[in-house]
Amino acid sequence: MKFTGTSNYVATQDLMLSVNAAITLQRPLLVKGEPGTGKTMLAEEVSEALGMPLLQWHIKSTTKAQQGLYEYDAVSRLRDSQLSDVDGGERVKDINNYIIKGVLWQAFTADQPVALLIDEIDKADIEFPNDLLREIDRMEFYCYETRQLIQAKHRPLVFITSNNEKELPDAFLRRCFFH
Repeated sequence: MKFTGTSNYVATQDLMLSVNAAITLQRPLLVKGEPGTGKTMLAEEVSEALGMPLLQWHIKSTTKAQQGLYEYDAVSRLRDSQLSDVDGGERVKDINNYIIKGVLWQAFTADQPVALLIDEIDKADIEFPNDLLREIDRMEFYCYETRQLIQAKHRPLVFITSNNEKELPDAFLRRCFFH
């Protein structure tokens, strides 16, 4: 797998070297720059050029790292249990019906290698990047509600973009290859 640019995206030699180094080293590629400079488009073009589906996670100021893994919808389960028949309802008995898989879960369990874009990571709380360190390093996480260890079938090609609005933690930066 090697990225050589596309007809829609003219990449510099340094940028192509960074992308290919991240692929070879199997480390996330952190791309920093001003808004509108093509950071998101890079992930789109690389995934297309390499024939990989692209999963996107656009970060907002209110985004929590847990949302990228999964969310447990306890409120819906409680509502369903109150509204179900006298026998308790079959849907309520299976907690998996109330687990909402996040983009990292989807990337880890995909049947083929995927590209994963974590877009504008610097918009989130300062602890957000550190909250993802273990999962991105080990390519696994534990779902406590279902008592499952979710492990990556294939290591996704991870792109992380930053508009340089906030400084990112050093521990996080050490785990990324950046351009």
